[in-house]
Amino acid sequence: MKRMGILGPRGTHSEAAAVWLNAHVDEPRELVICSDIYDVLRAVEEGELDAGLVPVENSLEGSINITLDTLARSDHLTVAREVIWRVHNQLMARTGVVEVKKIISHAQPISQCRRYIRKNYPSAELETVQSTARAAEIAAASDVSDGVAAICTKRAGELNDLIALATEIQDNIFNSTRFFEVANARAIGSTVGDKVLIICQIHGERPGALCEVLEEFAFRRVNMTRIESRPARTKLGEYIFFFDLDANVPPDVLEQSIDAVTRRSIWLKRLGAFPVLAADNV
Repeated sequence: MKRMGILGPRGTHSEAAAVWLNAHVDEPRELVICSDIYDVLRAVEEGELDAGLVPVENSLEGSINITLDTLARSDHLTVAREVIWRVHNQLMARTGVVEVKKIISHAQPISQCRRYIRKNYPSAELETVQSTARAAEIAAASDVSDGVAAICTKRAGELNDLIALATEIQDNIFNSTRFFEVANARAIGSTVGDKVLIICQIHGERPGALCEVLEEFAFRRVNMTRIESRPARTKLGEYIFFFDLDANVPPDVLEQSIDAVTRRSIWLKRLGAFPVLAADNV
């Protein structure tokens, strides 16, 4: 059986999304727990894992930079699928916790629940950890008198014998996270799908350089569903750009637009053409 890496420990949103994905693909994969997102991507790149499911963007908090930066620097990673996952955050603690003095979670859920925390626990100490599941483990190991609560998934709470103090505490009920299923480009053939992801660095010191790139897509009526910039890690003021392109155009038009942008770029690489799956975990 093939193996897919996910951010652990058990009970993370990553695990929940991976379980859902396994139920909707022809060949389910054994799920392998990794300590952080970078470890997932490194293991895929080095061939230790066949695939990895990693978060790339949250609808409230924006991009997951470690995912973007690692994809940009890799010569061997490609995106095989995108999964859109609805995020459900719960506030959970040990039985007997009366006063919440500390709230722990991953940085993203804390930000996603900021309004709720400010309204209901304005004086609580906030602590960030590697994942929501790790937060549940810490809450379970704490003394009741410490008043520790975790923002985590329902499953993470159940795995650690926690009870819900409040449910669905995210500030927006439409809170969603995009996940990329990432594979090694040397082990995957060319694919087609709903989107194409490209990364490029342009001549940023030249006025109008970005506009010229965007015009190549606009002229050919190729829709960009997302554009993101990240530091190029060369010198201050130099950036690379991520473009999600709608692939529902004639293939030759898409190729012409990418070729034109390649000519206007210092470098450009494709990260894959892939389908987009919307999970039904409403």
